[in-house]
Amino acid sequence: MKTPLKFIACCANGVGSSLIMQITMKKVLDRVGLTPAKIHHCSVSEGKEQALQYDVVFTATQFVDLFEDAAKNGVIVIALQNLMSTDELEEKMRAHGIID
Repeated sequence: MKTPLKFIACCANGVGSSLIMQITMKKVLDRVGLTPAKIHHCSVSEGKEQALQYDVVFTATQFVDLFEDAAKNGVIVIALQNLMSTDELEEKMRAHGIID
């Protein structure tokens, strides 16, 4: 994808896991040379409300079903098993066409 994308990382409370996902995202994006329009981390409840304002949602696998409406409206929703794994995050970004 060519245009700068907006990313959001969501976890239960919006503090620990989502911040880890955001840091992991930044590492991957830097490694592949992609500059995002925005990266934000928050709680699942906030993310659910704001998901349509973003291009890509990252969340833990147990929360992915909460973003069905966003996915139906064209938002890419990516579930992660290991929130700290740059390899998993990069693999899933490639699988969804976010990066080449």
